[in-house]
Amino acid sequence: MMESNQNLLLKIAAAANFVLVLALGYGLSSINGTLTDRIAKVESANEETQAENEKTLEVRSSENDKTIKSLVADLDQVKKRVGMTAVELKQQERSSKELATQLASKANSSDVDVFRQEATNQIAEVQRDSDAKYGTVSGEVTGIKRDLLATRDDLGRQLTDVTNVLSERIAKNSGELAELRKKGDRDYFEFDIRKNSKQPLHRVADLQLALLKTDPKKHRYNVAIQVDDNRLEKKDRTTNEPVQFLVGREQLRYEVVVNSVEKDRIRGYVSAPKDKVLAAEVPRFRLQ
Repeated sequence: MMESNQNLLLKIAAAANFVLVLALGYGLSSINGTLTDRIAKVESANEETQAENEKTLEVRSSENDKTIKSLVADLDQVKKRVGMTAVELKQQERSSKELATQLASKANSSDVDVFRQEATNQIAEVQRDSDAKYGTVSGEVTGIKRDLLATRDDLGRQLTDVTNVLSERIAKNSGELAELRKKGDRDYFEFDIRKNSKQPLHRVADLQLALLKTDPKKHRYNVAIQVDDNRLEKKDRTTNEPVQFLVGREQLRYEVVVNSVEKDRIRGYVSAPKDKVLAAEVPRFRLQ
């Protein structure tokens, strides 16, 4: 009788263990599916953000091209006006010579005095008119030159290294990065970059990064930062070390933080100013 009861208990225990194993397997499968969905959503959001950034850069480039074409057209008009003014001056010079010839041909001295006064008045009027025209043209040329220089600077943003790193809080993991995002002071863009000799540059926000070298044992890396046609290299940097630099004439401070260094791979984020006007370290004033 006791042996029968023991067999029954063993069967019940085995059945209970089997049910627990099934429940555990189902739970792990559910968690795995949830994690896969979340990872897919994050990757999709990153792709959408990158596409929006590239579209914004294309729109800005198109607007700058239109501005340059408009300024060049204005400059051509000014050149034409300068040419017309030179022709007018030659005509006025011929008129002055004709007046002098007529003056010399007058026999009566009183007629000569009257004619001389008229000629003097006409020449003075011509001089004033010429000075006014050249002053207007010169002002227009100066204004167009200033706008062309400003547009050129806008097209090619400067990239400046900094030796003084501001003591801003950095994030060492995704949780801390989420806390920084909640503050809303700056924009944060995560990246996962692998070394690639064929396509070394990877776009992150409105700049590009290229991984040059990694040392996983010492948690060190070398990286190149490129903005438009300007390039800056940062060597022998460590994980969670803020790498800061200034971009553009407004000297906007950007920051790169690498949280993980693996063989030919780095992961981290780029911190960019949200309000470009308030974040400018060198105020920009455009002359009118």
